[in-house]
Amino acid sequence: MSTIEFVNSFSTWLYGNLLNILFSVVFVIAGYVIFKVVAREIRSLRRQKRLQEHAAFTLNRILKLVMFVVVFSLVLAQFGIGLGEITGVLTLLGGTIIGFAAINTLGNALAGLIVMSSRPFKVGDRIFFNGKFADVVAIELIYTKMLTLDNVLVSIPNQELLKSEIDNYGKNSLVRRRCAITAGYDVASEDVEKALLEAANKLIKNNDVLKEPKPYVRITEFANFAVEYTLYAFTNEIKRMAEIDAIIMRTVLETCKLHRIDLSTPTIIRSLQNDRNAIEPS
Repeated sequence: MSTIEFVNSFSTWLYGNLLNILFSVVFVIAGYVIFKVVAREIRSLRRQKRLQEHAAFTLNRILKLVMFVVVFSLVLAQFGIGLGEITGVLTLLGGTIIGFAAINTLGNALAGLIVMSSRPFKVGDRIFFNGKFADVVAIELIYTKMLTLDNVLVSIPNQELLKSEIDNYGKNSLVRRRCAITAGYDVASEDVEKALLEAANKLIKNNDVLKEPKPYVRITEFANFAVEYTLYAFTNEIKRMAEIDAIIMRTVLETCKLHRIDLSTPTIIRSLQNDRNAIEPS
């Protein structure tokens, strides 16, 4: 087809469908105006706090989709495309979109039912998840909401919870805390254990750890130039765990200083000294 023939055909089509094009433009403009008016009312309700922000956002998205479908259908109808064809196309597109979206939605919903029924944790429990402590504030069908120690609300898809390892510390559970230190081989183990138990008694007097079960000390590792000692103590104040860990470390540090126990492990310095002694002639 030559350029002249194409222009003539297009002109003929344009002249024959001029009224349909005009109506289509009117439908588009009317749909746009209606959308803007309703969207403005939704924003007004949100500002008046008569509608939550999430609900307003969802309504706005639904309104946009509905207006697009209505205007799109009216425009196609102007050019002789029947309701059956329009419905078939929309059904195919909608079914495909909904199908992909429903995979994750249904998966999270099923995971939510499993979490609700198996109850690996409850609202108010403190859990350790993805390397962070958080308090469970809501268990919903799709998401579980948690409040981190930084006071940030996090929504986790329930499928992610089923795939991950979760440590549940509960609300008032008895948990063991630990504080490890290193002391040189020249320091008597009895002195180190005495200092650590003295620190534990200070913690008990200040109600930072429990008297029962009793705190205890164990040798937990033989390093190259030092011995690792670990103080174990118990608490049931789950929401204070981070604070209690810090208090235990500070108390242990202060007590060891009083007993003149050096907690540093100068591995590099001692290694160089040993090498120098080996090189120097006797």
